[in-house]
Amino acid sequence: MNDPALTADRKRENGFWPLIHTERAALAADLAELTDEQWATPSLCTGLTVREVLAHLTAGASLNTVSWLAGVIRCRFDFDKQVAMRLAEQLGKTPSETLERFRRVVPSTTKPPLPAIAMLGETIVHGEDIRRALGIRRDYPIKVVTQTAEYYQGSDLVVVAKGRIGGLGLVADDGPFTTGSGFLVSGRTLALVMAMTGRATYCDDLEGDGVELLRSRCVTA
Repeated sequence: MNDPALTADRKRENGFWPLIHTERAALAADLAELTDEQWATPSLCTGLTVREVLAHLTAGASLNTVSWLAGVIRCRFDFDKQVAMRLAEQLGKTPSETLERFRRVVPSTTKPPLPAIAMLGETIVHGEDIRRALGIRRDYPIKVVTQTAEYYQGSDLVVVAKGRIGGLGLVADDGPFTTGSGFLVSGRTLALVMAMTGRATYCDDLEGDGVELLRSRCVTA
């Protein structure tokens, strides 16, 4: 007999994939006409170019639990080394090949041992790492960025977010998201997501007496 709770969890998990696919497709469209100079632009991920961040997203959409674990073992549990190795595998010889590799994984439901909402978060956050660096703006559906914020508020998995916002009260001014108590940090939901995942640049878009404390907690993403 099926467990109703498990069935509901599975349905919710599966419901994130159309959102992930939409965000990947939107990012691919935004990058379709980049020049070589733009591809080489430093992203918000320190040390990575726009092109390298896109290759990182392709890698994440290409690894299942078995291949992820094999890479971890191969890299002797050096997770940064595994990330760099997988990025290099997906970079391709030219920016156009990097983009084409990403386009091929737009409909993928392959993922490492992470919940699907984490893949949505990765797509949005790394998409913004790219877009902000290039001066591109995307108007995300408020429901999507709210779900992403709600995930990160309680998670330090892969990206430290929960630990970064302790003692702060985050309040979105464009949607229903709110969390925590303490020094106030308010602004667009997207800016809150990006700041809680360590992107100090987005603190410039926030207001409140807790902004500088949050900024001080932002480390290399």
